[in-house]
Amino acid sequence: MIASPGVAPSVLKRELEAARSQSDELFDLLEPGAIYDRPVSQRHRLIFYIGHLEAFDWNVVCRGALHLPSFHPEFDKLFEAGIDPEPGKEPADTPVDWPSHNEVARYRQEIRRQFDNVIADAPEQRVRVALEHRLMHVETLAYLLHNLPYDRKSAVRGVTIAGQPAGDSAMIRIPAGSASLGLDPGQFGWDNEFPRHTVNVPAFSVSKYKITNGEYRRFVEAGAAAPHFWTKREGSWFYRGMFEMIPLPVDWPVWVTQHEAEAYAKWAGKSLMTEPQFHRSAEGAPEQDGPPGNYDFRHWDPVPVTAYPEGDSIYGASQLVGNGWEWTSTPFGPFEGFQPFDYYLGYSRNFFDNAHFVMKGASPRTAACFLRRSFRNWFRADYPYVYAGFRLVEN
Repeated sequence: MIASPGVAPSVLKRELEAARSQSDELFDLLEPGAIYDRPVSQRHRLIFYIGHLEAFDWNVVCRGALHLPSFHPEFDKLFEAGIDPEPGKEPADTPVDWPSHNEVARYRQEIRRQFDNVIADAPEQRVRVALEHRLMHVETLAYLLHNLPYDRKSAVRGVTIAGQPAGDSAMIRIPAGSASLGLDPGQFGWDNEFPRHTVNVPAFSVSKYKITNGEYRRFVEAGAAAPHFWTKREGSWFYRGMFEMIPLPVDWPVWVTQHEAEAYAKWAGKSLMTEPQFHRSAEGAPEQDGPPGNYDFRHWDPVPVTAYPEGDSIYGASQLVGNGWEWTSTPFGPFEGFQPFDYYLGYSRNFFDNAHFVMKGASPRTAACFLRRSFRNWFRADYPYVYAGFRLVEN
């Protein structure tokens, strides 16, 4: 968990070291040679991310804020930014177009050495941005590694969590009221989280649980395409877990694209939550210091939708935080009064395009710092690799 604003640089340094350990452990899962794989066609090869995490720290904090002279400007540029290409415009580079793993590792170590020497002089906000940027990538790297063939990564065995049979998700009535979105000046958050404002939300009903694989299977049997995480073998559905293929767990939440979630909702005669409806539904659900749930790297894959009932909201909605982000029907866009970070102008505004949609909550691989209610995640509506599910609403 990232400490509150105004803490000692030594505390931030410990948190940075912990975040580095999380990212290093992911790369340690790779078998020899897999670092040059591209498990998702719309993203860079994995070698990019080893350099990118440190290049971001260097470009935003060391070079950007403290004006340290660059020791490898070519790598500073090469590893500066990730990609989110439009469909049909995937990258076409080959492994030989990238530097050697040893070169990138030396670049990484030198940045860490210099960063650690100057962290006490760095603006706290930028150090926090570097911390959370790394932890964001710890999750999105899990998406990429999930799509590697099993023989290209080392298996980590998890613990199976039991739940109670959910059946079809009951609808819970949420009374009319106000939803508070965003943050006040002086709080730490990303540019799209500001400013705080209140939205009046009419009464609505929401499903107690996320839609399960078992419920979604009926939609598939009615003619819909199967989600990315499913595969069929000899007439039976299986789930493609991070480290093994298993028979489809019908009580786990289904992970789908926003388009698939919208199609299911329409088929069921209901709709997806809006961002304000999520906030109304999630009152009393866990934030950073809340009860246990399937978040903060507790598991690699989902657990039953009835697990962790101690994390229900005050209205009884279950797992609004953890076990998979929740797609909303809200396009990702700015709040009124939005101001981009002057040192990271494109973080949010490059995606205000009506092609990306807001996700709320958290997944199993989401760090606890992102459990603050104001945090807004987003992806393209047709991107199938994210750990994201949904629930239904009736107005």
